[in-house]
Amino acid sequence: MIEVKIPALGESISSGILAKWHVKDGDVVKRGQPLFELETDKITSEGQAEANGRVALKVAAGAEVAIGQVVAVIDETAAASAPAPVSTAPAAAAPVAAVPAARAQLETQNSKLETLSPAARRVAKETKVDPATVPGTGKGGRVTKGDLLAAASAPAPAPSTPVPGTPSRENAPLPVPAAPAQSTSAPAGTRTTRTKMSPLRKRIAERLVSAQHTAAILTTFNEVDMSAVMNLRKTYQEDFTARHGIKLGFMSFFVKAVVQALQTVPAVNAQIEGDELIQNHYFDIGVAVGTERGLLVPVVRDCDQLSFAGIEKAIAEQAKKAREGKIKIEDLQGGVFTISNGGIYGSMLSTPILNPPQSGILGLHNIKERAVVVNGQIVARPMMYLALSYDHRVVDGKEAVTFLGHVKQAVEDPARLLFAL
Repeated sequence: MIEVKIPALGESISSGILAKWHVKDGDVVKRGQPLFELETDKITSEGQAEANGRVALKVAAGAEVAIGQVVAVIDETAAASAPAPVSTAPAAAAPVAAVPAARAQLETQNSKLETLSPAARRVAKETKVDPATVPGTGKGGRVTKGDLLAAASAPAPAPSTPVPGTPSRENAPLPVPAAPAQSTSAPAGTRTTRTKMSPLRKRIAERLVSAQHTAAILTTFNEVDMSAVMNLRKTYQEDFTARHGIKLGFMSFFVKAVVQALQTVPAVNAQIEGDELIQNHYFDIGVAVGTERGLLVPVVRDCDQLSFAGIEKAIAEQAKKAREGKIKIEDLQGGVFTISNGGIYGSMLSTPILNPPQSGILGLHNIKERAVVVNGQIVARPMMYLALSYDHRVVDGKEAVTFLGHVKQAVEDPARLLFAL
């Protein structure tokens, strides 16, 4: 027997919630197959099978588990598969085509249920919506939290009138098995629904409040003309993608600009630890990623040594791991500065909150064509507002404004990034 234990995820993590089983008790599993999803106060990760065999579950989904706790066992001696029982009952009269159709529908239903994220699963539980009945708009047809909320708010279809001579549900040939019908609305008279916060959401809340109470947060603003960067991307995008296998995005320009600004204004690359001021001499930049489980900030290491392609690949890899729940605790630690792009959600202006113990965070926003004056002429330009929140205990106002000015100059004139000006 192989014991399936909750793995160690970091010194500060002692327990978590076994949010979801990807397998059922008695299933035959293969080495490396995902078994469960674990939510902690910092990350959500997957546990995998360490051997081939038949799995026996020891803990129910939703239970709190400790690091090192045995949650299942795998019997390596079990048969690879068991033959399906042969029914001696007479087969029901049914069109031949109905059998594969039923099987296909069942497989689709099971696939949707298995790929639900913890956030989507909670919404399904709260709204009583059956995920198998909801068309998925996520990647690969995955049912998302938004899909379930939309289904919950949709009016229930009116009952159809049976056509004379049509078999009823009770005597219809070979009905397709499905999950029991559930109400798509809250119980009558219910105005609120109360659920327990996930460990990750609780941790996010604690860190945000701590940042507000501990640091002297101030925000300074500027705006940047994105014309030069957009023209560069348009000119070289095809060649860049063909050579590096990834698209040239905006984020690599801002990461490069932030690194140069940190080198020019080192005060922003410092942090307070107790009664000491620590000056960092490396450039590990956190890039905020929105996931269904909350906002995560994976860190791209040594950005001063990476090319544009290297930065884009690192960001894409970390974002993929974060959204798939495969991010590791070490991927989130050690950043000296954070960039958060609220513009992808349509935000025009915001005041980002510091990611402790860092002393600065840059907020990017939506790009909109606005009328600006260039050489005495009013022209339309793609403009973006920038917001730099900083810890005023470490960074003075002059330094913050100078830092943001360097970011603006580098983005508006990308040649500065090439020549380190």
